[in-house]
Amino acid sequence: MLPLTSRCLSTLLALYALTPAALSNKPTSPTSCHNVYNYNTFNAGPNKEMKKLLLEIKTQLTDLQKKVNGIQGTKPIGKVYKNCAELYKSGQRISGVYTIDPDGSGAFDVFCDQKTAGGGWTVFQKRQDGSVDFFLGWTDYKIGFGNLNGEFWLGLDEINRLTNSAKFRLRVDLEDTKGKTAYASYDYFAVTSEKTKYQLSLGIYSGIAGDSLNQSRGCPFSTKDQDNDNWSKNCADDLKGAWWYNYCSYSNLNGVYHHGSNSLASALKWYHWRGHRYSVKRAEMKIRPVTF
Repeated sequence: MLPLTSRCLSTLLALYALTPAALSNKPTSPTSCHNVYNYNTFNAGPNKEMKKLLLEIKTQLTDLQKKVNGIQGTKPIGKVYKNCAELYKSGQRISGVYTIDPDGSGAFDVFCDQKTAGGGWTVFQKRQDGSVDFFLGWTDYKIGFGNLNGEFWLGLDEINRLTNSAKFRLRVDLEDTKGKTAYASYDYFAVTSEKTKYQLSLGIYSGIAGDSLNQSRGCPFSTKDQDNDNWSKNCADDLKGAWWYNYCSYSNLNGVYHHGSNSLASALKWYHWRGHRYSVKRAEMKIRPVTF
């Protein structure tokens, strides 16, 4: 049974619906003025406390969603393993939601892909139908969001813990709107901690989708509210996503789900496979120990 009742959840959702913009009672500027209301300046006085409260509520909702994910999936009883590869070796060969603890500092739920290329993959990102908004801020990408049985981002903190616990390889699986598939593989993948902005490390590429992550090597993560890229503007805001942007990027798998060819650069793209202005139908990013 979940620690929060449905009544409590309804209350939290209602509180979270009270956005800072709605609570601020900000005036509407005349059309002749060039002042632009910036959400990031909403941080003073009583509003600062309200923003802090909303952030705490959002974190609680995320934790609750993770518990719901676990109930919907298949979870082992007894020993908690470090990753999906260990689960596979223990006999857990069905893809689904499991509980892991990579470093002994606390368990969390993940989706395990136990079928693709021999199984043992811990999935940290999935796009498949556009049901989840991925144009979110730093805190969302830090703690994770979505539904592990649908579209989700696991969380940069969890990805860091995983890749700091062992040496991992990365696999990116893609599918276009006509059902054609491709993949990109890297023989090493790691993400640093928040202290260094979740900087990306990549090994040697192989596969058939093309090396569209190459430009992101060594780059910190960026979101619409934390610009860490090398461009004069904000790539995350311009491409409506969040990624390891350099001077923006050849890949943008957390971009907008446009479904196929479009005229927008904000597409869910993997440039070396389908170009800059094509939004793939499905994308999954997953890791597995190199010793598997």
